[in-house]
Formats: sequence, structure tokens, C-alpha cells
Amino acid sequence: MVFAGIIQGGTFSDDRGELRFVNDFDMTQVKRFYQITHPDTSIIRAWQGHKSEQKWMYVLTGSFFLAIVKPDNWETPSKELPVQEFTLKAEKPSVLYIPGGYANGFKALEPDSTMLIYSDCTVAESAADNFRFNKNLWLNWEGA
Repeated sequence: MVFAGIIQGGTFSDDRGELRFVNDFDMTQVKRFYQITHPDTSIIRAWQGHKSEQKWMYVLTGSFFLAIVKPDNWETPSKELPVQEFTLKAEKPSVLYIPGGYANGFKALEPDSTMLIYSDCTVAESAADNFRFNKNLWLNWEGA
């Protein structure tokens, strides 16, 4: 079984500026990427899941709170599933890996936060493997 987790990155600074990197992020499976910007912290994107699509999340600016859960049933999942929580910050470069078989949700912790999301599926493949759940099913986002 493949587990979700953080791929750590780093930074380097000198008189030419700052370099942010995540050198251990192997992008050979990536087919596409897209960018999401949340203008304020009230926006919640939850829950969207995929049985097979893998995703990798990287924060460009600001910070995001992210949560993932592994549904036990894709049509009527249990309300009592464990939720894994992560915080990604632009100034601490890292990538959150989410394997297929998980649902995810997220919200910005700072206004105008921007995140890149990488996927191993085309748009058509992703649409055929897309499951949506009520945003309050597994987590109280207002308290997150």
C-alpha cells in the first residue's frame, strides 16, 4: 500500500536571491498541472476524491491547510473515518503526495495563497474518476 505524505524540500539564498526546491519530487508520472489561488481564507474546497488518480500539492505563495481521508465506500462512506491533516507553507518548500484512493480538501490560511496541483491523469481521465462529498462529512473546516 502506498501512503500519503510530505516530500521535503529546501531553500538556498545568496546575493542573487532565493532558490526554493523539492529535489526528491519525481515528476515522471505527472501528465498535467494546474494552479489554484484562494483570495481569502473563507474558501473551502472539500471533499473531492479519486479511486486511481494521484496528486501532488505544492504551495507557491502563502499557506494552506490540507486534509485527506481514505473512503471505505465511494458511494456511502462512513462518517467516522480518520482524517490526516497537513499544513504547507511557501517558505518551507515541500510537496504533499496523495495517492489514488483518497479524498482531499483544503483551505488557504493566508489571503491570496496559491497552490500548484500536479496530476498523473488527463482531464478526461480525472473526470471519469471524480467523487464529491459534503464538505462537512469528515471535518469541521471552520475550526481547522
